[in-house]
This record gives sequence, structure tokens and C-alpha cells, in this order.
Amino acid sequence: MTARIRASLIPVLCVLVLAAGCGKKDEAKKAATQVAAKVNADEITVHQVNAALARLPNVAPEAAPRAKRAILDRLVGQQLAVQQAISKKLDRSPQVVQALEAARAEILARAYSESVSQKVPKPTPEEVKKYYAEHPELFAQRRVFNIEEIGFVAKDDVAASVRAMVAKARSMREIGEWLSAQGVKFSANQGVRTAEQIPLEVLPRLQKTKDGEIQFIETGNNRQVTRVAASRAAPVDEATAGPRIQQFLFNRQFAEAMAKEMKLLKDGAKISYEGEFAGDLAAAEAKAKAEADAKRAAAEAKAKAEAEAQARADEATKARKAAEAKARLEAEAKAKAGPAKPAPLPQQTIEKGVGGLR
Repeated sequence: MTARIRASLIPVLCVLVLAAGCGKKDEAKKAATQVAAKVNADEITVHQVNAALARLPNVAPEAAPRAKRAILDRLVGQQLAVQQAISKKLDRSPQVVQALEAARAEILARAYSESVSQKVPKPTPEEVKKYYAEHPELFAQRRVFNIEEIGFVAKDDVAASVRAMVAKARSMREIGEWLSAQGVKFSANQGVRTAEQIPLEVLPRLQKTKDGEIQFIETGNNRQVTRVAASRAAPVDEATAGPRIQQFLFNRQFAEAMAKEMKLLKDGAKISYEGEFAGDLAAAEAKAKAEADAKRAAAEAKAKAEAEAQARADEATKARKAAEAKARLEAEAKAKAGPAKPAPLPQQTIEKGVGGLR
């Protein structure tokens, strides 16, 4: 099933998940439900419409009736599609069953995640103020950078050479040319980056960089040469930054709480990895790398053999064309010279012939 088809099935799958989970409704509850529309034997409730409306951003009160009508029309079409899918027994297709199970699992996991987030306390004004003061590069001293970047992955000896070059290099082009000469693949980019678009582990160092300076930055196995072509100050006051800081701190606390919760769950669960996942990850990575290297080497050898065969064929074609051209020139020369004159007969032969006539 392609990604486009899966994406188009998501709304239908969600309805099927809810239908599969609910079963037959209690008649008393059904009578109390506000019905927005009936689609054959199925009903669409006002609650469904309002829930969909709540997910739409920035809907003005005066635009709500039209938005609700559009949502209801979409739900009607969706329900018709669901009914047709069930009538054609598409809900029994292995691919659809698998997608339904995945959608159900995602919905339940998200619900659990939201239950954990509700227990996370909101950051206090003091915590927000403290974060603002501790990160002037993001707020009070925030800058917008016009930067040039060269990113590459290479061995330590190459990285050491680049690090030494950065100290005396006059341009990024010079570094790029050197990497190309060494056969090192790299990507070059340039553009405008705000402080918040730069990784937090890199930003403090970049904040200290003056316009025109080049820095060599390492993050794990990734190496990057960055030049600040220009920059300008763009501070953000505490009042403006406050809500964003609060959201950031909450998200961080939630991530920590979720990680802690997952650790507790894993520690209390019986988990075993089977098949190809049973082995050590490092061993699996080494095996995958060896296979990839072998495949790459075979492809390179094949390409080399094909190139050599093509070179030999080109050389043979060149020699054949040269021979044909030479033969053509010789033929043209003979044609220009005219028919060959007969060689003169020796005098003895002439006298012998005359004597025979006598």
C-alpha cells in the first residue's frame, strides 16, 4: 500500500477504529445523543462536529456556522466511504487490518502519553525568568546570522587537517577545493539562520564569532565549517519570550517524565527480541556495513570493467575509422592520378616479335 493511499485512508481508518471499539450502543445513550446527520443507518453527532471544529486553528465566532457545515459535509462523505468499504469487505483486507491495528495502537499510545502530560506541572514564572537570564544568545543578545556552511563526515586525520586550515583559511572556497582534492564528499549551504534555528550546543560558540570569521564545529561524527558572513542584532524581550519559554520548558519536562515512565514500564515488562533483532545492535550494524561495502565494491568493480570495455571498444572503433579513412584517401589519390600507363616493352622482345612476323 503506497504512502499516498495510506494517507487517504487515515480518516476512514479512524472511523473504522472507533466503530470497531464501540460495538452496539446502548439505546438510552443513543436517544440522548444529539444527532447532526443520519447517513443510511449510521449517525453523525454534534459532538463529532464540535470535536473537529476544536482542531481547526483561529476560527472566528461568525465563521463557526460555515465551518461546522463544511465539517459535517466532510464527515458525511467520510461515513459514506466507510459504509462502502465495509460493504465491499475492504475492512477484512490484510493491509487494511494492519493499518487499523496500527491506527488503534497510535491512538491508544497517544492517549496514554496525554495522561502523563497532564501530571507534568507547568513551569513557574521564576523558572521562565531564570531560563531567559541564562540564555542571552536566544533572547536579550539574540542575533540573526547570514552563514555559509560546509558539512562533511571524515576520519580524524582529515578533520585535524581541516581544523588547521580553518585557522588560516581566507575563504570557504579554499576549504571546499581542498576537500574535493582529498576525495572527501561534502555539502555546501548558505542562508539566513535565526538564533533559535541553530542547535543549542552550537549556538554559544557561534554567538562569539565575529562577522567574517570561520569556525570548525564537531558534533559527534559530523564535522562542519561555518563562516558568519554577516549578522545583525534582533533581541527579544522577556514579555515576548515568556510564553515560548514556558512551552519549551513544559515540553522538556514532559519528555523527561515520559522517558522515566517508559523506563519503569520496560523494567517491569518481559521483553524479548526475536529473529534478526535478537543479536547485538553493534554486530548487526557491522554486518550491514560489511554487506553495504561489499555491494559498493562490486558495483565499483563492475563500473570499472564496463568503463574499460567501453574504452577498448572506443579504441577499436577509432582504429577502424582511421583504417577506413586511410583506404579512402589512397583510393582518391589513385583516382586523381588516372589510369596507369603500360610499361614499355624491352627492345629484345620487340625484335623477336617482328622476326616472327617475317
